Amino acid sequence: MSGSARHFTQFDQGIIAIDAMVKTIFGGHQPSRPYPAESYPETTLTTLDQAKSIALMRVNHVGEVCAQALYQGQALATKDTDLAKTLQLASAEEIDHLAWLERRLVALSGRTSYLNPVWYVGSWSLGFFAGCLGDEWSLGFLAETEYQVTYHLESYMQKLPAADAASYAIMQVMRDDEIAHADMAIEHGGRPLPPLAKKCMQGTADIMKAIAYYC
Repeated sequence: MSGSARHFTQFDQGIIAIDAMVKTIFGGHQPSRPYPAESYPETTLTTLDQAKSIALMRVNHVGEVCAQALYQGQALATKDTDLAKTLQLASAEEIDHLAWLERRLVALSGRTSYLNPVWYVGSWSLGFFAGCLGDEWSLGFLAETEYQVTYHLESYMQKLPAADAASYAIMQVMRDDEIAHADMAIEHGGRPLPPLAKKCMQGTADIMKAIAYYC
């Protein structure tokens, strides 16, 4: 009986992961929270500022695609059902980010990255691999990812054109959510990663951002 229950749980998580992958890659997300930029009237940006905002928000969207993939891969790898549920909940909360970014990119007459399938598969594989190393390392990897995303968002908030208050408001809420998810990972027993691992993660993220900025 216990073996059947466990098999059903893994199968169920697999279906959730496939569903999340399709929705994340092809878009059309529905947020559960209000749009942070709702109260900000659309302003006219110069051609250069508009192009810059589009590129920055596209990179942010890629980051959220990767975050979804990481959560799903880790949730499928863990044998702790409570942790899997926690990861799925965090993943669901970050769907709001995808929805907000998709809406903002449309408002800016921009698009998401052509390479989203590649970003998703690569990040899912990393998440699953981290999950297979054990929950402490998996959660430590998640916490470090969220810390780096927080740093990235704060950096990009400073790079946004001054007139693009709507994008700034979205990124502000996203940053607060990322900090909360990093804290969640530590509270659940996340183990700090070695300095070399952190540097490798940062280097990979820098390459991804450089590519996603343009495509």
